[in-house]
Amino acid sequence: MISPTAAVPSSIDLAPGVSRRLSPYPVSIAPMMDRTDRHYRYFMRQITRCTLLYTEMVTTGAILHGDRDHLLGFSPQENPLSLQLGGDNPEDLARCSRIAYERGYDEVNLNVGCPSDRVQNGHFGACLMAQPERVADCVAAMRAAVPIPVTVKHRIGIDNRDRYGDMAHFVATVAAAGCHHFTVHARKAWLQGLNPKQNRTVPPLRYGDVQRLKQEFPQLTIEVNGGIIDLGQMQAQLQQVDAVMVGRAAYDNPYLFALVDSAFFGDGDRPKTRREVAEAMLPYIDDWRDRWAGRFKINKITRHMLQLFTGQPGSKAWKRYLTENSCRPEAGSEVVQQALGLMPEPL
Repeated sequence: MISPTAAVPSSIDLAPGVSRRLSPYPVSIAPMMDRTDRHYRYFMRQITRCTLLYTEMVTTGAILHGDRDHLLGFSPQENPLSLQLGGDNPEDLARCSRIAYERGYDEVNLNVGCPSDRVQNGHFGACLMAQPERVADCVAAMRAAVPIPVTVKHRIGIDNRDRYGDMAHFVATVAAAGCHHFTVHARKAWLQGLNPKQNRTVPPLRYGDVQRLKQEFPQLTIEVNGGIIDLGQMQAQLQQVDAVMVGRAAYDNPYLFALVDSAFFGDGDRPKTRREVAEAMLPYIDDWRDRWAGRFKINKITRHMLQLFTGQPGSKAWKRYLTENSCRPEAGSEVVQQALGLMPEPL
């Protein structure tokens, strides 16, 4: 099994029998607040061309009443791309799904997994698992509004409603409304007593429940999320389910995805080296700096690049230089070039 901090090997064999027939995207990167913004997604596209990427969760209220260009803007290079929506009003979710489709998103995803107090106060996220009929109404409205896939991301349960039968009832109810793809975080969520960070680590992982879901609902695409940190674990999960979603490991060790395209999508192109990934970001950095004429600090981009050299010699120097110099108002791509000059060859 490949360590999350080890250098990515030159190849990995995809084990026979990997279940991917129901998903065009056997691997995806999870939506993460303050992480998966457009700059991170553009950066990840320099590492993986095929992995399905997600936005941060965006609420329907923000889209309907806020700055849509800021909230929903993305570069064409980021596709395939899914917009994750937060909300519980079928009409509003349908309107936002249509906006996403018209802007070029490949998929819309309904968040039924976030346990934060703010989300609960808005009556969406994980608390909706207690109302499968409401989620089904939302999905039906969204599907009627767009021709692109409508998917649902949820937990295995909430509070004391965490029996396998509770989750199976939720999935069956929502599937009857036309949802064919369920991404399951293999932990329950405690809506009281644990904060969002604790809810990502404290409740035990129950992969068996997700795998059983696939066995009992073979016609559905079942994707597993939670605790997956390397290619070996992705490969093992794909023996049992249709797809794997990776969260924090994709941010803490982004170059982990350098072999995902070849291992899981059959892409035969050579992946970029770490140095080539950084160099590919240079025009993008200067474009954003010049576009905003002194009102854009490039650390909004480079903060996502800090872990590019995780586990490699010189990683600390790379992170230190970017952190100390990318915040200057006049900084541009030369900061990344200078940081690369601190790194040993070849990388």
